[in-house]
Amino acid sequence: MRVVSGIKPTGNLHLGNYLGAIKQWVGMQAEVDAAGGESMYFIADLHGLTEWIEPAALHANTFEIAAAMIASGIDPSKSILFNQARVPAHSELAWLLNNVARVGWLNRMTQFKDKAGKNREGASVGLYDYPVLMAADVLIYSTTHVPVGEDQKQHLELARDIAAKFNLDYGVELLVQPEPLVSKEAPRIMSLRDATQKMSKSNPSDAARINLIDDDDAIAQKFRKAKTDPEPLGETFDDLKDRPEAKNLVTIFAALSDRTPDDVVAEYAGQGFGSFKPALADLAVAKLGPIRNEMVRLTADRAAVDAVLRDGSDRAAALAAPQLRKVQEAMGLLV
Repeated sequence: MRVVSGIKPTGNLHLGNYLGAIKQWVGMQAEVDAAGGESMYFIADLHGLTEWIEPAALHANTFEIAAAMIASGIDPSKSILFNQARVPAHSELAWLLNNVARVGWLNRMTQFKDKAGKNREGASVGLYDYPVLMAADVLIYSTTHVPVGEDQKQHLELARDIAAKFNLDYGVELLVQPEPLVSKEAPRIMSLRDATQKMSKSNPSDAARINLIDDDDAIAQKFRKAKTDPEPLGETFDDLKDRPEAKNLVTIFAALSDRTPDDVVAEYAGQGFGSFKPALADLAVAKLGPIRNEMVRLTADRAAVDAVLRDGSDRAAALAAPQLRKVQEAMGLLV
């Protein structure tokens, strides 16, 4: 069993990034390790190029997310942690697979339509073609399982289609068709100021998000000032379906405490947010404070983070090299 997943390097990491991806990976790492499998987590800096970003910002973001992953519990002794650009086999295989993938398949990719919007003709070729690079990211390691959310299912299906067509075209059984790994559903974390919008670094109000580098006082104040309604909590989580702010805070509490939303609501049923928000603030400080402190320590020790990425990249490259060679041989490229 080999599990592979990646995350784009976005700066100013917040609670939504942590609960939606990194915390999920930490739990998955333990499960895969206990089962005798192997986990590989990478920072998708090549995917970060599909839309313009300042080189210095991309470099800084890559370092920040590596530090956050280590601080959150991704253990380099149990998982291979690396940044994508240091393993050229990803790019090499992507070009080879471009000659297997069909234009019609890429035209059906909904995320390109969403991200390009009305500026389709002005979008980069990379933005259009990045699903093929995503396929290469997993096929290069003979990945057996890929964690997927709703927005990534289509890309995994494309990777499976590319693998099947390659094997058929070249008469081999070389590329493994990875299976989706359905884990605990990642919570959808919304803005603390407007729970109809996702928590985002692009929101002009810093009060709308909990940054992973926020100090304890900032975390507590943001939760205490989070937008809510005047009604007390109901008996079940379903009672909050038309109360987005209340639903969001309960979701955050449940995710941070590894409990179900219904369990949280049951504990605080009938209570107002005057008592719930301070409890949530204390929980968040207890959970996020140690992560922030470790991120600060790692930020001051860039050599240690770089050493982890370099070692992980070397290990990943060693796994990728024989697979790339087999693909090249199958396609008649090595003489």
